Amino acid sequence: MGRLGHLLKLSRPRFWFYLAGPVVVGVAFAAESIPELFAPLALVLFGYFLVPGNVFLYGVNDAFDADIDAENPKKDDKEVRFGGDPVVVAVVAASGLLGLALLAVTPRIAWVWLAAHFFLAVEYSAPPLRFKTTPLLDSLSNGLYILPGVAANAAVAGEHPPLLAVLGGWLWTMGMHTFSAIPDIEHDREADIRTTATVLGETRTYAYCAGCWLAAALAFGLVDLRIGLLLLAYPVAVFAIYRSNVDVSRAYWWYPALNTGVGMALTVGALWRLVYG
Repeated sequence: MGRLGHLLKLSRPRFWFYLAGPVVVGVAFAAESIPELFAPLALVLFGYFLVPGNVFLYGVNDAFDADIDAENPKKDDKEVRFGGDPVVVAVVAASGLLGLALLAVTPRIAWVWLAAHFFLAVEYSAPPLRFKTTPLLDSLSNGLYILPGVAANAAVAGEHPPLLAVLGGWLWTMGMHTFSAIPDIEHDREADIRTTATVLGETRTYAYCAGCWLAAALAFGLVDLRIGLLLLAYPVAVFAIYRSNVDVSRAYWWYPALNTGVGMALTVGALWRLVYG
């Protein structure tokens, strides 16, 4: 496949917008004028979290999961296995250093959110904490996905976003992470890895995800009722999947489309407010 192809697949292109999308939404809600949408800082944050941020996040994940991924069938098609190529290691490390360089171009108000993102991005997979192998903490730590958007919002607006919005986004990521772990339940149990999904089992994990997404909709609804209603798409979707005969391993790959659609609706709403008041 070549190193470039390997790095591309390692970065999970289908999931690029899981980090970059929140940046778009965060900037759209923070901007007070059209030019602010395309401010250099907003473009830098979007560019980093679109590709380098994903290379770093998933590179760290694959490096510390190399042993348990040896028999993971998902790595045969959708993803790649980490082989220890020194060039790949160097690119992953450089992507992390590039992320730290964001501190030099962002205002201090965004630093706490960026620092939290990079801490969780590393410790989700790496020792000594390795959150991904501790039930509940594996779910909680996935708030890392919403933090680029929180940082972008704070950087552009010059103030922190509403805490209820941060809570809603965090709960959304918890549901997304745990839903994505359902296809791996059998494999993780065979590898003696404990996660929220392996502890709960498939049926109760569906309920856990629905609960996270309902709570996210409630939190967002207290900020703006329209956003709360939009977020109800997630518990409805997971209930439909549970009640259908669709294999969860297949349904899992539909979520990038759902997330993009919801993110687009949020962004269009923010732009409408910006243009029409």
